[in-house]
Amino acid sequence: MNLVLMGLPGAGKGTQAEKIIEKYSIPHISTGDMFRAAIKEETELGLKAKSYMDKGELVPDEVTIGIVRERLSKDDCKKGFLLDGFPRTIAQAEALEDILSSLDKHLDYVINIEVDKSILTARLTGRRICQSCGATYHLEFNPPKVEGVCDRCGGPLYQRADDNEATVQNRLDVNIKQTQPLLDYYGKKGYLRNVNGQQDIEKVFSDIDQLLGQLADR
Repeated sequence: MNLVLMGLPGAGKGTQAEKIIEKYSIPHISTGDMFRAAIKEETELGLKAKSYMDKGELVPDEVTIGIVRERLSKDDCKKGFLLDGFPRTIAQAEALEDILSSLDKHLDYVINIEVDKSILTARLTGRRICQSCGATYHLEFNPPKVEGVCDRCGGPLYQRADDNEATVQNRLDVNIKQTQPLLDYYGKKGYLRNVNGQQDIEKVFSDIDQLLGQLADR
């Protein structure tokens, strides 16, 4: 099964990716992991990517696409893969189709974990971190026993600057603007499958598993 996983920050994409790869034994391929592996292996494209990253610049599409092509050509992708963080643009989505066609593969599903923006804001702004030991809490899902105090060491808890509401809202708006054209593109292609991410984690996975079970039965 060849999958792309999508979802806004805070939607629970990482948690569901872990469950998918554990059950279906396919590699989880994130953009960051691909770049790190290509740089470590000192491939030509990896070294090109490193030259941009070292300067704090965005890696150009042609380099990113080349690295994706190299990664999807590897033996561990023969039975499928879970792509995370790629594609991010329509141009990259079209390039992915070309890559898969050249490898005699096709995309099965683009799974999009849907969560309302107000819920994502609550999830992302609820994080608190201990100034002393770095322990992480969440006001709703994993609150400290005493408000503002670390359970582990008694240190004070604080909210990171990028977790404040205005920053989180802006981050979500940017992501929505970037991803909506892709969702529309994959919707028209018939690949898109939306999953309700506002449910319990196990129920979200159950819904995804039901989708993937149809592929496994083919």
